[in-house]
Amino acid sequence: MSAADQVLAHAQSDRGMASLHPNEFEAALLDCIAPWLGDGPPLPVIACGMVGARQGWAEAPYSLVPCPPLAAQARIAVSCHDPRLTLHIVGGVAQHTPSDVMRGEETQIAGLLAGSPAFAGVASLPGTHCKWVRIADGKIRHFRTFMTGELFNLLTTRSVLRFSVASDAWDEAAFLAAVAEAAARPDTVPGLLFPLRAASLLGDVAPSAVRARLSGLLIGAELAAARDLWQDTPVAMIGADRLARAYCAAVAALGGDVTLHEGTALTLAGLARARVLVADRP
Repeated sequence: MSAADQVLAHAQSDRGMASLHPNEFEAALLDCIAPWLGDGPPLPVIACGMVGARQGWAEAPYSLVPCPPLAAQARIAVSCHDPRLTLHIVGGVAQHTPSDVMRGEETQIAGLLAGSPAFAGVASLPGTHCKWVRIADGKIRHFRTFMTGELFNLLTTRSVLRFSVASDAWDEAAFLAAVAEAAARPDTVPGLLFPLRAASLLGDVAPSAVRARLSGLLIGAELAAARDLWQDTPVAMIGADRLARAYCAAVAALGGDVTLHEGTALTLAGLARARVLVADRP
């Protein structure tokens, strides 16, 4: 990124914490960015997410809520073997009641606040583990994590339902109907799962509707459990993929005030903010 926070180049890799030992992260990074390195001053690198986890490159401490998303005390400098690099890792955020942690989401929240400093409401960050984060006065006040994405993955790859959700097609009407049903009676959701398999065997429902209905049941139950967070307050939905759009549609269908924000742009804005903090307090 340039000094004006414009993207100059980008690279990506599927090598992350799940496949790397701590001493392998630097080589994986160099595989991506070696063409950008020269003989001049070291290139400053700002990193966030699971790279700062206990099993990552180096563990960055958590800041306890309430706190700004990029608290200075949670940032760490990491020594690199290659003299062409300097590295800082952004720390995560934690809370004790109930116990919860985040790594990476705090950077997107910093990006949200960089563009809307006065934002007061809830940020929702769908993914494998969806976060619902209450924000006020520039600080993360409280948050909760739901394993809805991981449950969906387990059910569609490891359970008997995997035989009924092979299609990637999407039935929006079936999804929204399931959201409404689960949000109204979340206690009934466990008993509504096997009938999805039975309906596909009997030819009562199309494969696209089975997948969408399963997603709607799980997300609807999550929205019911998180209703005290998102109801009657602005919701910033962070993401741009189909999952984020599905969450947006579900919240809106239940009467929520929701706006979709592109996740990559907020990550870059948050990392740019982190770079300023590094420069101010090296």
